[in-house]
Amino acid sequence: MTLRTMPDLGDDRFYATTDPTALWRELVDADAVVWTGPDSGHNGFWSVFSHRACAEVLAGDAPFTSEYGMFIGFDRQNPDSGGGRMIVVSEGEWHGRLRAAINSHLTRAMSGPLAAVVEAELRDFVGRARAEEVTDVAARFASSLPNTVVCELLGVPVEDRERLRNLTGYAVGAPDDPARMSPSTAHLEIMVYFSELIRERLRRPREDLVSHLLHDAGLAPNDVLVNCDNIFAAGNATTQFSVAGAFHALATTPQALDLVRGDHKAVRPAVEEVLRWTTPGPHVLRVAVEDVQINGQRIARDSPVVTWLAAANRDPRVFPDPDRFDVRRHPNRHLSFGFGPHYCVGAALARMELRMLVEVLAAEVRRVWPAGEPQRLRANKVNGYRRLPVRFEWR
Repeated sequence: MTLRTMPDLGDDRFYATTDPTALWRELVDADAVVWTGPDSGHNGFWSVFSHRACAEVLAGDAPFTSEYGMFIGFDRQNPDSGGGRMIVVSEGEWHGRLRAAINSHLTRAMSGPLAAVVEAELRDFVGRARAEEVTDVAARFASSLPNTVVCELLGVPVEDRERLRNLTGYAVGAPDDPARMSPSTAHLEIMVYFSELIRERLRRPREDLVSHLLHDAGLAPNDVLVNCDNIFAAGNATTQFSVAGAFHALATTPQALDLVRGDHKAVRPAVEEVLRWTTPGPHVLRVAVEDVQINGQRIARDSPVVTWLAAANRDPRVFPDPDRFDVRRHPNRHLSFGFGPHYCVGAALARMELRMLVEVLAAEVRRVWPAGEPQRLRANKVNGYRRLPVRFEWR
């Protein structure tokens, strides 16, 4: 493959109009290391695609840092403003402190209120969907479930959750009508909201993660703000697209629900396969802290390197018949939650949401059928859907 035939992998429009699966396969098979030149949205970056190469870049002892940012467009010249403070773009002792603080609260919340919230959302979804001939799972439910859960975690009042759900839709993907609200404007409104919530929790703490970070973990309000922004975005957007992707996978693999229904032990492997097959966060960026070689290609210090997790999760060296959705796939060493010290702090919560979803679908639904062509988001940060209409054959 020559550079002349390569698309700009940083161009959002490519992902709205193209299924990159065939491209990923070609790049993975070649164990390619590809340079994408500067464009309006970035200063240029290297890319790796194979499972091995992605894991090597993300490993804890690799000569790369997350502190300049984790997405295409960030680098040493254009760093993420949260670098060194936000959990996904920090390293060392501070990163460990943040992980410990978030994990201690999350573990308690998952065993109590969050599971009840997921159960209520699923019950509401089944009731609504049974009354519909066609359900667009991407338009409502896939965003409603994780939004409700992460809002409960952070202590967002019920009356504010719909507004934040709508803002997230604009912040993570190009909106249908860009004139209404740009992603940057939506993100600013989310930040303003959480700054007001933090001020309220400083005065009146409650049993939520914001209060825990402020009062138990002793974080400064500005540090809580940038991490609330990160937790809200990650817990909302990425889980949203794995939930939608679960319906897409089940609609294109008619026997999957029968297999899960016939073997309860298949639920957890099915969840891992949903995560692999959808890969809701398709890429993660790192910056080299020294000169390094990857597959014989010299990467200079300070160069950004993008690990394409969506490609790595279809690497046939690791996943036989990788394009097939197989609810019994084992082992399943997918990289959807990353790898190394930055392994997603909310992975257990996302797995709980997906596990409960698969269990409800197996109990209530005989078959999921496609009811129209999926429409994908114009975005490279998330691998998601704008529309995903399906029909249900209920049990």
